Amino acid sequence: MADSHLLINLSFLLAQPTGLSVYASNVFPHLKSLNPTLLTSHMVANFACQTVPNNLTPAQGSRGHFNRLVWTQFQLPKLCQQLKASLLFSPIPEAPLWSGCRTVVMVHDLIPLRFPHWKSPLTSYCKFYLPLVLGQAEHILCNSQATADDVVDYFQIPASKITPIALGYDREHFQLGEDNLPSREKPYFLFVGRHDPHKNVARLIEAFARFIQTTNNRDVELILAGPTDRRYTPKLMTLAEQLGIGPLVHCLDYVSYDQLRQLYRQAIALVFPSLWEGFGFPVLEAMACGTVVITSSVSSLPEVAGDAALLVDPFNVGEIYQAMEQVWKDDSLRQQLQQQGLARAGAFSWEKTGHLTTDALANYL
Repeated sequence: MADSHLLINLSFLLAQPTGLSVYASNVFPHLKSLNPTLLTSHMVANFACQTVPNNLTPAQGSRGHFNRLVWTQFQLPKLCQQLKASLLFSPIPEAPLWSGCRTVVMVHDLIPLRFPHWKSPLTSYCKFYLPLVLGQAEHILCNSQATADDVVDYFQIPASKITPIALGYDREHFQLGEDNLPSREKPYFLFVGRHDPHKNVARLIEAFARFIQTTNNRDVELILAGPTDRRYTPKLMTLAEQLGIGPLVHCLDYVSYDQLRQLYRQAIALVFPSLWEGFGFPVLEAMACGTVVITSSVSSLPEVAGDAALLVDPFNVGEIYQAMEQVWKDDSLRQQLQQQGLARAGAFSWEKTGHLTTDALANYL
């Protein structure tokens, strides 16, 4: 490994990480022992860095993604040659094609193929570009066994070419404690995430309506924390109105990092009945805050939750409602799940993710 040279492609990284950038910004500091060169528009202390253009990120919208794909195909191979790289690691599934660059890439999910939309560029990206990237890669990392299984099933990639490595979370931030921020007046169930159809918010609202009708308790609210979407949010709020619970359902479009922690800590439970997740950060963050979790029995979510959450069929509104009612009524169950959740969260960390990633990359240097 002494004569090898690793490049880490951080061209997509934002100054304030969101989304996939959370993974990359938390993992690369733990790869220091491999002496990599970072391809980045922002210099990083204590790392060798190669400056790349600053217009390749999601901050530039679809234009940024297009710029990055063009740069990846035509400029990145030149950098690999110039820097005499023996391996290129991309924390997202992008890499030069037909260039001779040896690559390891990370796949986070195949949701655009599982829930395709013919107008979505992401569906075309996953259908046409991604299989070429994965076919040429030396090795593939995935954030869960569920994602690894999808890569095998959708692209006929041998399982031996894939290493699942679970992600971590901000252990300094998401933990037991109290916040100084003003708390909400009423008890609430919490959902964290976007409003895309695969997030299953409509069935959650239906389950919450059944909870309100059955318990005859209009002092409980449902908080939807995450970016609203003009394509989906109005339909969800119309559904809440039709079910007679409009005033009890609240969308918090922007939630600060501190507010998010407080929302977790004070919730009756996080209810996260997503139809599919590559990993599922909210489940892990909520458990770390001592919050009861109700989540789906599909995709990666059982891998994250283990036996520390109530697992439900996300297509079954009745099951979601019954879990909410159970948590509301049963104090001993709530305390048991809180303790199990704290123990479960303790098994995940960015340090662990980084060490496993270092080991995986070292095999190809």
